[in-house]
Amino acid sequence: MKTLFVIPARKGSKGVPGKNSRLLHDKPLIQYSIDTALSVARPEDICVTTDSPEIMAIAEQAGLEIPFTRPSELATDTAGSREVILHALHHYKRNGIQYDSIVLLQPTSPFRKTSDVMQMMQMLENNTEMVVSVKKSHDNPYFSMFEENSEGYLQVVKSGSYARRQDCPPVYTYNGSVYVIRAESYEGKNTSEFKFIKKFVMDELHSVDIDQPFDWMVAEMILEKNLLSQ
Repeated sequence: MKTLFVIPARKGSKGVPGKNSRLLHDKPLIQYSIDTALSVARPEDICVTTDSPEIMAIAEQAGLEIPFTRPSELATDTAGSREVILHALHHYKRNGIQYDSIVLLQPTSPFRKTSDVMQMMQMLENNTEMVVSVKKSHDNPYFSMFEENSEGYLQVVKSGSYARRQDCPPVYTYNGSVYVIRAESYEGKNTSEFKFIKKFVMDELHSVDIDQPFDWMVAEMILEKNLLSQ
């Protein structure tokens, strides 16, 4: 199965300005994802899609070729990741390169493990449309998650007779780290329409997703205290 590794990194960011090229501990944030991709893929199968000259320079210094500059309409706050990934996939297709699967590595998740990515790639088999990294959710729709009903009162999201959260069925949330997607499925529909999705559970440390300044502080603390190797 021929796989395209996509690392999307536009230059704009509201939560943490310039975060993709900002130094986290000792290297740019995007470098963590580039290093992961290089540990499992050939440079020619890695696509950093960006509109930032600074990010392009970081990728090129790591030995990657930038195949295109991301169009401005795909570098806005409202541009969806699906359109960005399809743009990359179709670029290669126009140049005679057909990929069977896509591995999406978002720069905001710096702590993923190479072994996890490889295992997830092996899980994309038969009719599976996507393998996605998740973490166990502390909140549970059977116990601690509520929605407002038509009368303005809170009610539990999913009905069930559970006295303790520990007794509820486990639930998971996407951690944003790794998506392994069958290209044919992705070209045909949104991931929200997928019916055959497998999960890969990661722990809290490797699920860090940098979206706000507090997340950046947490990531720095993890590195400074060398928690990932413990």
